[in-house]
Parts: sequence; C-alpha cells; structure tokens
Amino acid sequence: MLNDTLRERAGLLATIRNFFQTRNVLEVETPVLSKTGVCEPYLKNLTTNISNQRYYLQTSPEFAMKRLLCAGSGSIYQISKAFRDEEQGSLHNPEFTMLEWYRVGFDYHQLMDEVESLVCSLMDVTEFSRITYQQAFLQTVGIDPMRVSYTELENIAGSVTGQTTKNDLLDLILSDKVLPALPQAVFIYDYPANQAAMAKIRNDVAERFELVINGVELANGYSELTDPVEQEQRFINENKQRETMGIKPMTIDQNFLAAMQQGLPECAGVALGFDRLLMLVCNKKILTDVLPFPIENA
Repeated sequence: MLNDTLRERAGLLATIRNFFQTRNVLEVETPVLSKTGVCEPYLKNLTTNISNQRYYLQTSPEFAMKRLLCAGSGSIYQISKAFRDEEQGSLHNPEFTMLEWYRVGFDYHQLMDEVESLVCSLMDVTEFSRITYQQAFLQTVGIDPMRVSYTELENIAGSVTGQTTKNDLLDLILSDKVLPALPQAVFIYDYPANQAAMAKIRNDVAERFELVINGVELANGYSELTDPVEQEQRFINENKQRETMGIKPMTIDQNFLAAMQQGLPECAGVALGFDRLLMLVCNKKILTDVLPFPIENA
C-alpha cells in the first residue's frame, strides 16, 4: 500500500512538471525560511532560531515567488514544502506539499482554465462547474452573503462556540451547507472584498477563486494585486485585526514591498494542495493515508 502511494506521488509530480514544461513555465526554488512571517491573522507560522535570530517557516512560497516575478522571471511554478501551525484534522498536517504557480498576463478566469486542464491531466473529473460566491449561497441556502446580517447567519449556522466574525460564519456555512450541495468539481469565484487576501478588487468583489472537488478545498487563486501602496495597507489592516483578536502583530515584509515597488507584472497565481490532490487521486478520505510520515510519525 505504501509503495503504491509513493509511486502515485512520483507519477503526479512527473506529470505536473511535464505539464508546465510544455507551457514554458519555469520551475523555481525559493527559501523555506524567512526573517518575517505572514500578517494574515488566521495563518500561524512555525518558527526556528538560527544564531539567536528568529526565522519563520513559510506558510506558502508566495512572497518569494512574487519577488522573482518583480525581477522579471516571467511565468513560474514551484513544488515546495509549506508549514502551518494549525489544528490537525483529516485534511491538515503541519508540514505539507504545495504546488504554486504564477502566469504573467493571465487573469483569474484564464488561470481557472489552466487549473482545470492540469487537474484533468491528473485525475478523472468529467465536468467542472463555475459559480460565483454569491450565487452559491443563494442557490443552496437562500441568502445573499454580500448583504446578509450576522443574526441571519447565526440562525443558519446553528450553535457555534467561541468568538466568531461574520466571515467565520460564512466559512462555516460554506463548508457545512453550501459545498455539499454543489457539483463534484466546482470553481467558486468573485469572493466578498473583505475576503480578498492578495487579490485585486473589482466592483466590491475580489477576483479570487477556489476549486473544490468532492467537498475538498483543493486550490485558491486570484488576479494578483499589483499596487504596493494598497498591499501595504492590507498588511496594516491585518495587523490591526490581529490586535483585535489578541494576537501579536507581525513585522511587515519590507523586502517584499520593495520588490512590489519595482513593479509586479499583471498576473494571476494559484496555490494547490498537492497532498490533498494525491488523496483525491487515490480515493482516500484523510490526508495521513497518503503521507509517508504524518506528523505523529515524523
């Protein structure tokens, strides 16, 4: 069983590399360690110390890859380890493999096309659907997520423990009630502007998408924000949110902002959970079934 999984993993990696080679997308490597972490309050970096200097293990290679884009790399991809200090579960392991790529000159719709082509080359998916975030909620639970009140969301979500924001409740309803009612493979796009992450915002919606297959959130992508001033303000806002939540603010990555000031080309990028993809390909239900060494056995 282990050997079968190892061979399947190796085969997927080879197919992915061939996919990007035929499209002239350059494979790159960037450091796993950085002197700064992420400001995003819902992502928690793992850390280590080297010569009394704290370093952060990457939650994704996004910042470093965008620095390469600003330096003129052209379209690039990377298969790398990422680390997140979060609650473990059937779809989470603190150390995992991520496929991330950026396509210069693409918008998020063109990138959805490419994600679909890649996934079709790796697994048997007969049909992909596309639906906006707003339409997904309207069709399944009958609410408009852009205008719904907190009280209405509480009524739909049911009993929830702990402090929750409106976005927390939307995420819960999306996972528990919306996704199970959608097709096997679906792109959900045009997220609320306050869930933009690092995506461009157009007409109060974020040019962002997620690919969900059999209820598993597989990929998250967007038309990339290229304005360094807006990017810095988003970091500042995230740190304010961290303080509100009782979390220590994170030092903003000035190397990344300096690179953006030199000019991030118009592009779209996506991060895809490779281990989750392997899990789907192997018809497994939990991530540990496809990891040679899950954290408990590392």
